Amino acid sequence: MSETLNLETLSIPAARTAVAEGRVTAAALAEQHYDRIAAVDPEIHSYLALSRERALKQAIKIDTAAKAGDTLGPLAGIAIGIKDVLAMQGAPATAGSLILKGYHPPYDATCVAKLEAAGAILLGKLNCDEFAMGSSNENSAYGPVKNPRALDRVPGGSSGGSAASVAAGLCVASLGTDTGGSIRQPAAFCGVVGVLPTYGRISRYGLIAFASSLDRVGPFTRSVADAATMLEVLSGPDTLDATASTQPTASYTTEAAKPVSGLRIGVPEEYFGEGLNPEIRAAIEKSLDDLRAAGCTIHKVSLPHTKYAVPTYYVIATAEASSNLSRMDGVRFGHRSEDSKTLSSMYRQSRDEGFGAEVKRRILLGTYVLSAGYYDAYYRKAQQVRTLLTRDFLTAFAQVDAIVCPVTPTPAFKLGEKTDDPLQMYLEDIYSVAASLAGICGMSVPCGTTQAGLPIGVQILAKHFDESTMLRVGSAIESAQLSR
Repeated sequence: MSETLNLETLSIPAARTAVAEGRVTAAALAEQHYDRIAAVDPEIHSYLALSRERALKQAIKIDTAAKAGDTLGPLAGIAIGIKDVLAMQGAPATAGSLILKGYHPPYDATCVAKLEAAGAILLGKLNCDEFAMGSSNENSAYGPVKNPRALDRVPGGSSGGSAASVAAGLCVASLGTDTGGSIRQPAAFCGVVGVLPTYGRISRYGLIAFASSLDRVGPFTRSVADAATMLEVLSGPDTLDATASTQPTASYTTEAAKPVSGLRIGVPEEYFGEGLNPEIRAAIEKSLDDLRAAGCTIHKVSLPHTKYAVPTYYVIATAEASSNLSRMDGVRFGHRSEDSKTLSSMYRQSRDEGFGAEVKRRILLGTYVLSAGYYDAYYRKAQQVRTLLTRDFLTAFAQVDAIVCPVTPTPAFKLGEKTDDPLQMYLEDIYSVAASLAGICGMSVPCGTTQAGLPIGVQILAKHFDESTMLRVGSAIESAQLSR
């Protein structure tokens, strides 16, 4: 008889060891997750589709290998959820939009294929803001996700389903995507670990694009060690993605366990100004004290162009979105209106019926900034400011090994609180978009809770392709937090 494991606290090593030792079968562990999804997820709404047939076929394969004493992959038997902007055979890929309802891709994204090759059990597709556009997961055409830590609050976006599923014990780990903070912010809101790898570290092949120069795939887990394991599996070059880097990867699990003594930690003054919730400020200052106690030195740094990051991001991201989403026209991809009588009306009505309000808003803005007469004034200028933001980080990383700062200005806000004010919603990205524009790596690690019990995350940023240092600092913060 298979052992029943605690799915809310289950780690990758614990699950893999239990499967390898025969204390639980991968098939039974997958069924335990499906039972929990059936019991818990109707209220949270993190899953849009389940891939039970594929998952159980993989589980049987893992169990056969375990019984034969074969060497198991690093993720053998690990239940993982996939954000619905990533292609996965045997499951829909709607990107949270009505325009792609019913679309089933005939191939796997590279990151999905790598997970399964490492032994992962892919449970299904996770809810997200439509085409990954949002900071609250309220823009999904299939309904919002609720925060498992407080059901009246948002889980963050756009990867809200990915964060919520891990926080609620509906999978051991998940995949999300981050364009301007969409992994780090939901991780902070839900009290889990979320990793933004350096641009190019993980292949984007099979990702339904929002903004191609910004989109990145990354993992959600319940610990930094688990995040390191996931990153080790997912990283590396890909002949199917010209933007995937050939930079060497590391044994991130080994790197994450290294001590932080002697590291120089930067604190950017621009991230601790007006508008930062005092409880978040106090929690991050406590994390800095923990790093100091672990042997780090703390240094003030300046990122002077930070104030331009949000407008710069929303010019570049919307411009790229307007181009990428032009293919969703009812001919090449997507829903086709049945009421149209002419070709031009078919295009208009298909897109009007298929896209939600936020996607339409961003397409319109992006088309405007790319139009004749405005390209130089907006898009070209935004790209120039992007270079200045990148230089700010390069200058800072010449002085320090990592930067520690807030992820968000506030804890998770209430469902419906900001849906009528897009500008306030966009300002939720104020501490995350600069790193996205610069292409550096970052992560969110839980560092406490508010008096109301809402999770607080701390953001760790490191220079390009230095995920090792980022994970070391995150692990030190996590260890100090767990020891309290």
